[in-house]
Amino acid sequence: MTVSQQQLNDFFYTLLAPETFNDYCPNGLQIEGTQHINKIAFAVSATRDSIIKAVDQQADSLVVHHGLFWKFHGARAITGAFGQRIIPIIKNDMNLFAYHLPLDAHPVIGNAAMLGKKLGLSEQLPFGDFKGCPTGVKGKLFQPVNVKQLAEKLKSILAHDIILASPDNSRLINTLGIITGGANSDWHLAVKANLDAYITGEISEHDWHESQENNIHMFAGGHHATEQFGIQALMKKTREYFNIECFYIDSKNPA
Repeated sequence: MTVSQQQLNDFFYTLLAPETFNDYCPNGLQIEGTQHINKIAFAVSATRDSIIKAVDQQADSLVVHHGLFWKFHGARAITGAFGQRIIPIIKNDMNLFAYHLPLDAHPVIGNAAMLGKKLGLSEQLPFGDFKGCPTGVKGKLFQPVNVKQLAEKLKSILAHDIILASPDNSRLINTLGIITGGANSDWHLAVKANLDAYITGEISEHDWHESQENNIHMFAGGHHATEQFGIQALMKKTREYFNIECFYIDSKNPA
């Protein structure tokens, strides 16, 4: 099955609604390549490794959560390590699509929603506030668990060690909020929402202290690890819709 670049772009635009987010990167088609797409690679991030693997497996497009262009980087020359990411994409006429906050926040296939499903989180509702937009989910566990049990379950799902900040490991957790990735400072939103626990990817030194001092259980499972399921769900959705060949490029990233 072959799809056009425009068809793929329209599909992502309709599904993920990138125009509704005030993001700090361009969402959508970041590098324009071939108009005719037969094979699509998916990865969490557009790293040199994922790009080379996409090229080696003759993908016409690479779709990622973390793209190549960020406002905090400013203008950059296409040289050195950065150039070695971009040049293979252009030389091989490959499209690069990237969806950051839209893929974090999607209520069905988003990073937070998918992690919530794996944890048994029911009654999922939008959660978080990045410039007026929710970027995660909150809900109630089907079955309450204690802090240690949730930490072990999360470790198993993510295949990643968990950093836990807890005021009392023996307490039961009924409700929790999830914002994946680098939302370490948003535990205060979970406190404000009167949730028992908060899950994200990263944690800072001061957040480890301050979260438990504010009586919230905070779990940090790794930026990459907490954001692997949204892009995989997007791949499945794309494959089903277009009946096109898709493959996932894994990344061993401990951060």
